[in-house]
Amino acid sequence: MSNRFSFPQLDLTAWQPTRDTLHSYSQLLGKIRRALTPAHEKWWHISLLPTETGLTTTEIPVSEHDEARFVLSLNLVTHHLVITAPNGDEKKVALQNQSSQHLMDFALSTLAGFGAQPQIDQSLFYGSESRPYTLEHAESYLTALRGIHNVFETFRVSLSGKTSPLQLWPHHFDLSLEWFSGRKAQASPGEEEGDEQIGFGFSTGDEGIPEAYFYANPWPFPAEVVETPLPQGASWYTESWRGSLLRYNTLVESDDPAGRLRAYLNAVYENASSLMK
Repeated sequence: MSNRFSFPQLDLTAWQPTRDTLHSYSQLLGKIRRALTPAHEKWWHISLLPTETGLTTTEIPVSEHDEARFVLSLNLVTHHLVITAPNGDEKKVALQNQSSQHLMDFALSTLAGFGAQPQIDQSLFYGSESRPYTLEHAESYLTALRGIHNVFETFRVSLSGKTSPLQLWPHHFDLSLEWFSGRKAQASPGEEEGDEQIGFGFSTGDEGIPEAYFYANPWPFPAEVVETPLPQGASWYTESWRGSLLRYNTLVESDDPAGRLRAYLNAVYENASSLMK
């Protein structure tokens, strides 16, 4: 992505209808990708990746027996669902005020035209009612996505050890990456071991926190980490989940939103990783 960076207003009370529409559209792409992409042990085969123009599935095999690939993208500049066929041809349909079922029917019929037949639960997208889609709100989200991507990617490449891609999870509509210490750990005695890690992410809001926010979650969660300091505006959070929290709106009017976000990510990493050794 480019070096442009800004934090536009993302007031959930105003843009939630468009947010929920984009959430549903991203779930459709995620279901198709999951149905045809070989499984990844960390579920990276169900996510979408941010791009300069929106979100993409990256290349998906037509079938397990076919090396041909196609791509589905939500283009938030031209406001289209774009399907790039194995031969490079593009088919697209406007996003504005389309029902999720209309997009699903368009996608599945287009994919069938070159032999791709993903098996998904179509009932999740049934309904002929149009979905609200305000161009201005979709474009504000894209602007935020670009800026957050830039900060997170700069942070990701600065980390030592293994990291995940920066990816959007359609089920929760949050953007995140994971850092792995390289060690196995248990959340509590007797539980199955997993990869010790810290997840860093951005959510547009949910039932627990109904506004956009950044989060960083160490796993396993070291209890003493809540005593470590975080930059102004950030705090440790232990209500509906355990981790750290930085509300998006605290950065919107900052003179240096990118710097404050970087400081938050670095502080959580330094505090949590030092306790995980």
